[in-house]
Order: sequence, then structure tokens, then C-alpha cells
Amino acid sequence: MSHAKFERYDAYKDSGVEWLGEVPEYWAISRIKEKGSVKARIGWKALKASEYVDDGFAFLSTPNIKNKDIDFKNVNYINYERYVESPEIMLKEDDILLAKDGSTLGIVNIVNYLPKETTVNSSIGVLRFDKTIFNKYLFYQIESKYIQDKIQLKKGGMGVPHLFQQDINNFIILIPSFAEQHAIAAYLDTKTVHIDHKIDLLSQKATQYCRLKQSLINETVTRGLDETVTMKDSGVDWIGEIPAHWEVQRIGTAFEERSEKVNDKDYPPLSVSMGGIVPQMISVAKTNNNDNRKRVAVGDYVINSRSDRRGASGISIYNGSVAVISIVLTPKRSFWGKYLHHLFRSYRFVEEFYRVGRGIVDDLWTTRYSIMKAIEFAYPSYDEQKNIADYLDDKTAKIDHIVVSINTQIEKLKELRKTLINDVVTGKIKIVKEGQAA
Repeated sequence: MSHAKFERYDAYKDSGVEWLGEVPEYWAISRIKEKGSVKARIGWKALKASEYVDDGFAFLSTPNIKNKDIDFKNVNYINYERYVESPEIMLKEDDILLAKDGSTLGIVNIVNYLPKETTVNSSIGVLRFDKTIFNKYLFYQIESKYIQDKIQLKKGGMGVPHLFQQDINNFIILIPSFAEQHAIAAYLDTKTVHIDHKIDLLSQKATQYCRLKQSLINETVTRGLDETVTMKDSGVDWIGEIPAHWEVQRIGTAFEERSEKVNDKDYPPLSVSMGGIVPQMISVAKTNNNDNRKRVAVGDYVINSRSDRRGASGISIYNGSVAVISIVLTPKRSFWGKYLHHLFRSYRFVEEFYRVGRGIVDDLWTTRYSIMKAIEFAYPSYDEQKNIADYLDDKTAKIDHIVVSINTQIEKLKELRKTLINDVVTGKIKIVKEGQAA
């Protein structure tokens, strides 16, 4: 991002902080604890999910604060007693919320309005400041690259990333005059809304192309390429009509399960990913003679049976082994490999595969081969399979190229947004006129 069109401040001083560098001469340098406070729920106080109520006091978790606006609709609710036991985190307008645990670590949001009385769980810190601070300005400063980088350096904890309140309290903040804080926040509000609008439009466009791709795959693997061909009812709900000369096959008729147990020393470990079957990364692979794996041969089709891994499947071009959670299928009939790739990754098949799964957790279950083998699918001739695969390879590659181009534009806009915020709140560029900074 070029700064040629931006004005710089008249004079700068050394901040004394290596990762911050020079800052405007008249800006104050402080720490969060000197200008405000960080409050958070002390543990869960034995709060259990069974205590949630249908309607009561909103109880925010990190997914509720990860988007531009705080989500007050998809929340859990707690009763009055649980709400008032932690009065220090009863939310107020202009509170800054910072995710301090887990994969959302560092996400920041601000309470622009409160539709109802609300508190937060133990993964969210509540930041409040004295009257010398305009909270929206501090929100942008915490969102800036220089503090976000500091968060990543400070995170600790065994397994789950965690940011301690002491570290948050010691974060260095830059403080221009109150009027300039207002001006900076207003400027960034205007600029980021403009950038966010462009990102939203591009994201919608990418989503539309992804839906087009799925629709194309679903339609082609069940109806073929000839639009004039006579159709018949397949008798299978998820398939619908198919060309009259096609067959309907059961998984158990067309494939057999390869369930041979092997070790990962003699059979190199493979990963079942969204990109297909790939060698496991060296940092992940453990060649320690683990016998609890399944053998995979070239030409086998492998599907991860867990519902949270939907879409992770592919035809293997390697000999090796996979985790036992995966289903390994060896074709008994003639298949053009790429046709299977498109068939088993089609949205309708994926939904049917996981629909028949079983598990004790609502959003996580597995589909066993003993159940999967009864699933039926459309079976065209070998030549038609090849033609369908070639057609879909070409069409989906073009769509993927468009989506990659759109996502590249989105990433550039996100980087522009991040750089703009960082440069404004650290004083690298000046956006106020003379007299506004007073």
C-alpha cells in the first residue's frame, strides 16, 4: 500500500518499543491497565449446559463476536442468578470484547448496542476505558496488526491457545488527543465500511460460483450429458430421474470394503483430505509401527466417515494406509476413477452418506460401511463415465480458477484494510487537519 497520497505528522519520536518504531511526537504512550481494565469470567463457576434456559440473559461465546456485528440471536441464555454472579462482565454499550481462548484468539468486537441484558463466557475478555479514551478508537487499535501480532507472540497454554489477562493489561497503546481519536475512528469507519462492502460483494460472487459448481456436478452425475435422452425414475430419493439406459447400483454390489489392518511403517500414512488422498505431512506422520490402520492400494476410493469431515475423500494414487475412521472401497465393477471422484463428492451423495450415519453427539457422527453399502447410486457405462469426468474436470477447473481469482481479490482487500488500520492508529499516516488534533 503506497503512502504517497497520505500526509505524515510534522514530528515523530521513538516509541521505545522495537516492534512499534516511531510514533507522532505529541501522542501519549501508555498501557491498557493504566487507562482501563480487563475483566473476564473466572472459570465457569460450575456452569453446565443443562442450566441454559429458553429465554433469559444472553450469554455470548466467541462465535457470537467473530463477525462484523455481534450475533445476539444465536446465543444461549442463562438465568438471573447466573447473570448477577459476575457483575463485572455485565455488558454495557461501547464495551470492547476480545476473544482470549481457542482458535478465535485475538478476534475483537465492540458493543454498539445491547438488545437485552448480556454477559459473556470465560473465553471473552471485556475491556473498558476511562473518559480520556474513545472506545471505538481503541477497538481499531486492538484490531490493528501491531497488537494482533503481539497477541500471537504472547499466547500460551497447553493445547488450547490462551491469552492471559495480565498480558492484555500490559499491551502498549497509543493515545492522541480525544478529538483526534474521534476523527481517526470516524475516518476508519468510513473507509472500512467501503472495503467491507467490496469484500461482501466478492464473497457473495464466490459463493454463487461454488453453488454453480455443486449444481453442475449433481446434475451431471445423475442425468448425464445428453439432454435429449429418455429419462426414468431411479426409485431413489436423492438421485431422482436418470437416463433410461443407466443402472442403479448399491455400494455393496459395486465395491467391497478393504478392511485389512496394517502398520504405518510398512504402509506409508496417507491423509484423507478435502483435496483428496495425499501423503501425510512429515510433522504429522508417525512411523512407529502402529498396527491400527487400514491398507490402501492404488485405485481404491477412500472416504472419511466422520460427519465433520464431509467432502474429505478421493481416489488414491498411492499405496499406503489411512486411519481406521476412513472407509476404503475397492471397485468390483468398471469405473473411470475421476467419475467416482465427482460422484462421491457431489453434494447430494455427501448428504445421503452422512444422513445414514449414527452417533451419540448431535453434530458429530460416523457412517459405517455396514450401513453405507446399502446406499444406491447412478451407474452409467464406462465410456459415459469418462465423458462425464472429462466434462466436469474442464468445467469445474474453470469455475475453480474464477473462485481463486475472486478469493485473491478478497485477500488483497483484507490486507489493504489491515494495513490501513495499522498505519492510521500507529500514526504512520495523518488523516486529521490542523486544529482537529487539539
